[in-house]
Amino acid sequence: MNSPAPAAPWTAQIVTLFPEAFPGTLGLSLTGRALADGIWALRTLQLRDFGLGRHRNVDDTPAGGGAGLVIRPDVLGPALQAAKAAAPELPVVYLSPRGRPLTQALARELAQGPGVTLICGRFEGVDQRVLDAHDVTEISIGDYVLTGGEIAAQVLIDATVRLIPRVLGNQDSLAEESFAHGLLEHPQYTKPAEWEGRRVPDVLLSGNHAAISRWRDEQAESLTKQRRPDLWRAYAGRHVDPDPRTQLSGASDQSRNHREHDKDEMR
Repeated sequence: MNSPAPAAPWTAQIVTLFPEAFPGTLGLSLTGRALADGIWALRTLQLRDFGLGRHRNVDDTPAGGGAGLVIRPDVLGPALQAAKAAAPELPVVYLSPRGRPLTQALARELAQGPGVTLICGRFEGVDQRVLDAHDVTEISIGDYVLTGGEIAAQVLIDATVRLIPRVLGNQDSLAEESFAHGLLEHPQYTKPAEWEGRRVPDVLLSGNHAAISRWRDEQAESLTKQRRPDLWRAYAGRHVDPDPRTQLSGASDQSRNHREHDKDEMR
């Protein structure tokens, strides 16, 4: 009887001018151990290998004029063809400030797939025609510009690989971290109970797990309201009183119940 073939590991394939940048920090700690154990795989393609002429040129001046250089389609195109030949099942992503924001939900979506081929841009970017021809998805890690896509690629890979089963030692920790439920994470504390006059909140030392859970939920809501009102609005739309006056005040369902109870007593 033939045994089933082992599942292929989640694969990150990188098209880059600087393959020596990888694995970089991805080779350390939990992601590095998972890479060594074959839970995920990393492969780089040197874009310079597809360059033109004696000097392996990969770029040229922007059409229409302007500063900087643009990666040529007749260089990146063959590189992507080689990448697709090696791993045709992988979606192709270009790390770009104008792309879809990288979120926890998107990282989870990528982690559930076979992997990803990542294009690390340089200079002023890449010729739009090659992005259109290869149905490339653009993803951004934030509203700022880097000198190249290698750091952004490492961010995307790290955010994704840690969600693959067996990468983290304790998968339960994923359920408690920031963005797991649409909120920022509550503050964390550890020993000693007092440090430089600052104490761990008493509730965390009480042993009352229900009270601890409530405190953590309240802290997560409060921090999200203060620091990420965009996240809070999305969360409130799913979990909090739909009355717009309630949302503006940041009141919770619990406070709404108190108000309704007060009205009943006044009748």
